Amino acid sequence: MGINDERDVEANMQIGPTELGMVRLFVSAGNTEIPMDFDPEEAEEIAEEIRAAAAAARAVKPR
Repeated sequence: MGINDERDVEANMQIGPTELGMVRLFVSAGNTEIPMDFDPEEAEEIAEEIRAAAAAARAVKPR
């Protein structure tokens, strides 16, 4: 499965701070739960990557 492969799967994502000063991305789909913790600097880098991907996606012409 790659980034351009579409799937008909529903998932939920929560983002927030933990008690230990980390940023947690928590993804759940069906019986699967994936907690991912990042230090604040890593979280800011991820946010920048998401912004860059959003800008690139705006430039793509729909098929």
